[in-house]
Amino acid sequence: MSFSTLKIVVVGGGAAGFFGALAAAPQNHVTILEAGRQPLAKVSISGGGRCNVTHACFDLAIFIQNYPRGSKALRGPFTRFQARDTVEWFANRGVQLKTEADGRMFPTTDDSATIVECLTKTALSKSVNIRTGAAVVSVKCKTTEGGENLFLVELRSGEFLECDRLLLATGSSPIGHRLAKGLGHKVIPPVPSLFTFNIFDPRLKDLAGISVENACLQLPKAKLKQTGPVLLTHWGLSGPATLKLSAWGARFLYENNYQSDLLINWLSDINPEEIRTKLLEFKSFKKKAIVNSCPFSLPRRLWERLVIAADIDSKKRWAELSNQAIHKLILELTQGKYKIRGKGIFKEEFVTCGGVSLKEVNFKTMESRCCQGLYFAGEILDIDGVTGGFNFQSAWTTGWLAGESMKVLPNT
Repeated sequence: MSFSTLKIVVVGGGAAGFFGALAAAPQNHVTILEAGRQPLAKVSISGGGRCNVTHACFDLAIFIQNYPRGSKALRGPFTRFQARDTVEWFANRGVQLKTEADGRMFPTTDDSATIVECLTKTALSKSVNIRTGAAVVSVKCKTTEGGENLFLVELRSGEFLECDRLLLATGSSPIGHRLAKGLGHKVIPPVPSLFTFNIFDPRLKDLAGISVENACLQLPKAKLKQTGPVLLTHWGLSGPATLKLSAWGARFLYENNYQSDLLINWLSDINPEEIRTKLLEFKSFKKKAIVNSCPFSLPRRLWERLVIAADIDSKKRWAELSNQAIHKLILELTQGKYKIRGKGIFKEEFVTCGGVSLKEVNFKTMESRCCQGLYFAGEILDIDGVTGGFNFQSAWTTGWLAGESMKVLPNT
């Protein structure tokens, strides 16, 4: 049994591209082409410079629920390489990860440079050729007499590279989508995912920095909702629940020009009847002003705004609270209607939904169903996860699977 050596080109020097190159490298000539000056740029800035490598959830049925798009396609790949495998992969190379209270996993150094150095050193040890400033402008495919495809990769410099296998791991870059289209693929138009909401409402004005631990946000027209921590900002709302809802509602919000009604239940863990009972109990505080004594674990200033929004005078005392006022206050606490006026950004990270159609990719190998020898990994695909390490995990998994699949097959 003998092995042939293949020439493999990886377009894109990010997380998925590196993992694909490393998996394929041992017995092949592998070249990474990165258009920027530095590879792994997004890895460097992710997680506020700490790199949220993955998420500490090892139940695949639960894990895949964190992908608004791609959960079904990723089920198989995750049985072969999941978060536990990522932790082990880095540990075997001297990088230990730690788990934070919310499940996010970071290097114990709290420095993304640890991950960048690990990937770079491993690539060099496997003789992977890392080329920066190597922007690809076109790819042509030709079929040999033996029926195999060869790829001719043209760089902006005018140089041409020929390869037997081509991995496109360009993230959401337009060039990657253009190359995929040129090789016969359909691309779902990419739109932003994971963003904050611009809301200009007197109830939220000057409350930046206030957070509510368990609020429920709902886009009624889209029939979507998310529950979790919400952070009030100068421009509106942020926090995990907001970001998750933006991911699930990414295409709906895009199609509506980021204008939508938003319902907020600030007390999502208490049912309306319990709220009513609690408010009635507080009527025993007859002489206290309603705005000054909150029966719930809400920030005081937010409670004040919601009381006033329910048309309750700031000087009114509990003894004066009518049943009608109680009803309006419950609605304000549990079904407050707000207007999303636009989207904000989520730090330096940029995630999109959209990309290469998943129907045209074999998720057992990450090989194209349209073009033999062409592979995909990472965010170039129509896959995106919520915040918390899920996007990186899909990059590690699809990159690893593509690299393993590109390895030379034995000639018998």
